[in-house]
Order: sequence, then C-alpha cells, then structure tokens
Amino acid sequence: MAARDVRYLLDRGYPSRSAIRFVGDHYRLPEEKRFVLARVLVPKKVARSRQEKLVSLGSLSGQDLAIDGYNVLITTESLLSGEPVYRCDDGFLRDTRGIFRKYKTSKVTKQALELIFGLVKEGESSSVLVLLDKQISKSGTLAAYMRKTMADFEISGNAKTAPDVDRRLKLSDAVIATGDGSIIDSRDRVVDIPAEVAKRMEIGVIVL
Repeated sequence: MAARDVRYLLDRGYPSRSAIRFVGDHYRLPEEKRFVLARVLVPKKVARSRQEKLVSLGSLSGQDLAIDGYNVLITTESLLSGEPVYRCDDGFLRDTRGIFRKYKTSKVTKQALELIFGLVKEGESSSVLVLLDKQISKSGTLAAYMRKTMADFEISGNAKTAPDVDRRLKLSDAVIATGDGSIIDSRDRVVDIPAEVAKRMEIGVIVL
C-alpha cells in the first residue's frame, strides 16, 4: 500500500524524498523500508525513459563497454548471497545493502566476478573498462584482481580506480553497465548485468 501511494504522488510531480517521507510517516515505516521505496520507485515517465535505454548483451559486439564496478559487483553478490534484490519500476535490478563505503570482499566475490566477466566475454565488446571508487578501502587491490580475471577470460581492457566514477561514466561514449539511476538518465545505452545473472542462474527477485 505504501508503494502504491508513493507511486501516485511521484506520477503527479511530487519529489521522491517528500513523497516517501509523507507516506512513510503515515504508515509508520522504519528507515530500512523507506530506503527500499527510494531505491525501487520512480515516476512512470522516468521509468519509460530508462527502459528505452536498456540494451542486451548481444548488442555489445564491437562496442566499448564501461562498467560501474561496485554497483554491478555488489548487486551481483547480493543475488548470490540471497540478499534482497528488487526489480525496480524502471526495470533495473537493485539491492538495498547500502554498503558502498564499507564494502569488503566476501566468499561470493570470486564467483560474482567470474559470472560478470563471463557475460562480458559473451558480449564480445571491443574494449572493457571497469571503474572502482578510489575512496573505498582496498579498491586498488580489487582492481588488480579484476584485471587478472579479465586476462583469464581474454577480455581486452582495464580495471582501475577513480575519484569521480559517476562523472566519468556520465561523460563516456561507451555502453554503460550500471543500475545507478542518475547515470542511466545521462546515457543512451545501458546494460543490466545483474539482471542477466539472475536470469541465467534462475535467481528470484522481489517486485513491489
């Protein structure tokens, strides 16, 4: 019911934060449920625009690909770990762990990266660039491990850290792999790698 009410307000131009606060107060929702609503719900107009930008792995052949490293990796890890992952109103998969600044590799990191780069290999992109937020601890170590994994899959490209990942992705001419709404809104072609992982692994996701 809360999701229904927030959607009603969003489609009538109310700001997301205000709509969720109003509805959340009405239903006395805890902060974690309000965070879910913020991640999942978008106005219909925005949802349609983002869905039109979604491209398949099969369309990557010969194209440059830039990957929002932590965004794609953490959502994929959530799928493999049984954490809640939602199919959002715009069609993209998002988790709600909210741990970017506290991220640490886990027992599923290796499997997640192998799945991600296995799919990237299938896409036959001409070049792949993975960007990781430099501010997050041990990003350099993770980037090095990603480069090794890419080499194992014979993928041409690089994985590196940057202090301004979002800005670089928004300005890139490559196809972007991300679930970040602000980046999607700024690009023309976006691929949802975690969604393909969920499909291949037959992992269920939550729909509000």
